[in-house]
Amino acid sequence: EVQLVESGGGLVQAGGSLTLSCEASGFAFGAYTIGWFRQVPGKEREGIACLAASDGETYYHDSIEGRFTISRDNAKNTAYLQMDYLNPEDTAVYFCAAGDVYIATMPSAYAYWGRGTQVTVSS
Repeated sequence: EVQLVESGGGLVQAGGSLTLSCEASGFAFGAYTIGWFRQVPGKEREGIACLAASDGETYYHDSIEGRFTISRDNAKNTAYLQMDYLNPEDTAVYFCAAGDVYIATMPSAYAYWGRGTQVTVSS
């Protein structure tokens, strides 16, 4: 059974940091590009970062560039999103996803999804 399980969300003050983890099982994790998405109520799911499996190429949305870092440990079948200098606009449910793509920000490009973890940033 394919599973992606996010963890590490929570409540943090503006300026603080969180590290999200995404533990995968049931598929060849190392062969898949990992994407991190976030969604707030009433808005579409937004791709904010991805890490290509083939060459380690990364993509960051402008809104998080320089503050968030995506990484992966294939030996542990786990991906991470280090989030620094958080602000209230980062409040959302964060999802990880895995796809047989290079770099993609469209949710439809990803085959496997976690259920999400809530991140709330207070001002």
